Amino acid sequence: MKLHLNCSCLWIGLVAILFQCQPKATPPNIVFFFVDDMGWQDTSVPFHSEETGLNRQYHTPNMETLAKDGMKFTQAYAYAVCSPSRISLMTGLNAARHGVTNWTLRKDRSPDPDHAWYLPPDWNMNGLTNEPGRTRTIYAKTLPQLLKQGGYRTIHVGKAHFGAMETPGEDPMNLGFDVNIAGHAAGGPGSYLGVNNFSGAWRNADLIWDVPGLEKYHGQDIFMTEALTLEALHAVEQAVKESKPFYLYMSHYAIHAPWEIDNRYYQKYMDAGLSQFDATYAAMIEGMDKSLGDIREKLKELSVAENTVIVFMSDNGAPKQAARNFPLRGHKLTPYEGGVRVPMIVSWPGVTKPQTIQDQYVMVEDVFPTFLEIAGIQYEHKVDGVSFVNLVKSDSIKTHDRSIYWHFPHTYDQPPYSSIRKSDWKLIYHHLDQRLELFNITIDIGEQNDLGETEISKLRELAGELTDFLISSKAMMPSDKTTGELLPYPDEALTMINSTK
Repeated sequence: MKLHLNCSCLWIGLVAILFQCQPKATPPNIVFFFVDDMGWQDTSVPFHSEETGLNRQYHTPNMETLAKDGMKFTQAYAYAVCSPSRISLMTGLNAARHGVTNWTLRKDRSPDPDHAWYLPPDWNMNGLTNEPGRTRTIYAKTLPQLLKQGGYRTIHVGKAHFGAMETPGEDPMNLGFDVNIAGHAAGGPGSYLGVNNFSGAWRNADLIWDVPGLEKYHGQDIFMTEALTLEALHAVEQAVKESKPFYLYMSHYAIHAPWEIDNRYYQKYMDAGLSQFDATYAAMIEGMDKSLGDIREKLKELSVAENTVIVFMSDNGAPKQAARNFPLRGHKLTPYEGGVRVPMIVSWPGVTKPQTIQDQYVMVEDVFPTFLEIAGIQYEHKVDGVSFVNLVKSDSIKTHDRSIYWHFPHTYDQPPYSSIRKSDWKLIYHHLDQRLELFNITIDIGEQNDLGETEISKLRELAGELTDFLISSKAMMPSDKTTGELLPYPDEALTMINSTK
């Protein structure tokens, strides 16, 4: 008995030693491929239930391959303009809560034009910061900071647009990135062309837009999308050499203005009969798609592709200068689906089932908790985002009871609005005239039939829920310039409308 007990103890000890010696699994690398101003239909990958004219117009073979290898999300949402989306993915917070509700650039200056009687709020126009107490900013723990603390090499390539000039947030390295390539305060480039030194000087544009950090390509016949890709590939090589998991935030300036000809692809679109603008736009999209393919090839070359998650997404809908993303209504900056619904594809080898489609809706702030769950990193603070890891693992999960929100209390290119999507329903509240629109998105994706007059109970329910969210998130609200009073909340507007009937 004593001998048997000793042998048992010895065996348990040996098992414990062997267990301790087992190498820990390397957390997945994460590539977030973020495109600027790419509409839901600006690709040869159909995100609608049927192929459309735009799908046939564009050529994005690498997006097609990514969709075949992974999962296509047909109802992915961002905000209708860039900075709110970017701050939300960095913090996990809804824009109404973080207060960066429009695009940022100059310190303490808003891009909102003056309005005769409406006054936008004193919003967080200086963006995201790493220092508490900074005026007109949101201070929060960022996604790259948490990934970095968890052992990741964090790489920023391309457009940042996190904070205004002369504030800490203009430099991505202040926000948790180990590497910053070409990211600064501006949301667009002076030029995409190396022969122009990526500067707007050749057209007498404000030099505030000039892209830094790409001087080695100045004077060369190279499109900036390609230059950024080359730098990203080098940064990934370095991370792999260091045997560290990496987070690559591949944030292209394309296809944001200025729209400039990428000669690698332009002529074939002109030969296909497109206008000069449409051919230029299509060529910029294809150049972006080539970048996606080049990155995937590099991951295979470095033997890390099977342990790398890739998420492709856009930061808002297509600009109003581009072709409408039918059947969607609206464009960038508008509250309609054309402004906020974006293309999204997820590939996680061994987890996502190839060629699957996920119809559950997700929001851009969901990126934050999703990537941290993938990386196995815990965080304590409250966020608005919800991890979509469970959706990536199964295309049969149904979660359509969640509410998501947008808030744009501004005069820039669009009257102010707030909106909510819950299940099949979407309510849009227009602040200036206190008008409410109600759509059933499932049966009316083009938002053509306002059901506010017939679906009174649903209108009342969503107006109340949107109001509760705006109040609880301390959303900054617009005011009447003549009286100084805040404009009514959605449920207050509904009460006033009913009282006049």
